[in-house]
Amino acid sequence: MNTFLIVLTVTLLLFTILSLIRNDYWTFRVFDYPRLQKLTLSVLCLVLILCFYKDKSVLYWILITLISINIIYLLYLILPFTILGKKQVLKSGSNEPEQCISIMISNVYQHNTNTQGCIKEIYKANPDVVLLLETNNLWKEGTDELSEKYPYHVKVPQENTYGMLLYSKLKLTDSEVKFMVEDDIPSIHTKVILKSGTAILLCGVHPTPPSPTENERSKERDKELLLIGDIVKQQNMPAIVVGDLNDVAWSHTTSLFLKMSGLLDPRRGRGFFNSFHAGYPFLRFPLDHAFISPDFKLNTIKRLDNYGSDHFPIFIEVQYEPHNKNHENVMQPDADDIKEATEKKNKT
Repeated sequence: MNTFLIVLTVTLLLFTILSLIRNDYWTFRVFDYPRLQKLTLSVLCLVLILCFYKDKSVLYWILITLISINIIYLLYLILPFTILGKKQVLKSGSNEPEQCISIMISNVYQHNTNTQGCIKEIYKANPDVVLLLETNNLWKEGTDELSEKYPYHVKVPQENTYGMLLYSKLKLTDSEVKFMVEDDIPSIHTKVILKSGTAILLCGVHPTPPSPTENERSKERDKELLLIGDIVKQQNMPAIVVGDLNDVAWSHTTSLFLKMSGLLDPRRGRGFFNSFHAGYPFLRFPLDHAFISPDFKLNTIKRLDNYGSDHFPIFIEVQYEPHNKNHENVMQPDADDIKEATEKKNKT
């Protein structure tokens, strides 16, 4: 039993240390994801050591100390995304429907054919804007009926699991499909006109993850996110970035993106809203995101029901409040952040 507990402690510590190494190879970046799982296993490991480690030697106290440090560190990283953390996006203090926009983000899982289940979930949630990801021609044809209620749309079906379908009840203008980093990975950029007449920038993204089956490094994902951040900064208008970012809310890359874009994360101070993997409760991570500029306050954010995908849909409604901007919660980049972002954007 002692040997098992030593191996378990060392393994958990190694998983945490690997995530700290600033290397964009997938074998390092994959350990950014399971911080909640690492915390759970570390607490279990501590309990097992206290209960079953037989020899109260120096090694016993070293194990207790190291796994306790690991727990404290992981709590430090995770607590901002619980109700104990500070809310980065404030709750809306008024009710102005003409200044509101609701968005449903859903990675449909391309090989899932339950298009009617998806449509049913959309009608139930009744968002103003729907972004469907991993959509091919089957999904384009299977969701065409949405055009009756959502007359504005941008459709980019693809067979490589990176297609996108954007449907909107609100008017869209200046819509573009951009292939910013990879020739077969699109992003949608459009202006959405609220009922009040206010124009906001909406970017729908789905960069590739670092993995042995796709891109072995995270440089393509990181570069695309940071380039999107530049666009948000340059447009100098209310902005929302939504999609499956293939990155968790607490990762270094996501924090860097928020610093460089000036956007806010409505998850902070509210909960994880884990969207993937729908089939494995213990292996769930917050991969589907909506980041918003300080011009907005939050009405609601929630996870919707699954309809056969490996992702849960995420629903968010925000209200544009230009008279009450939330600039004090914007994360500011330092010189090292700016240098790192520049290096990542220049990688080829």
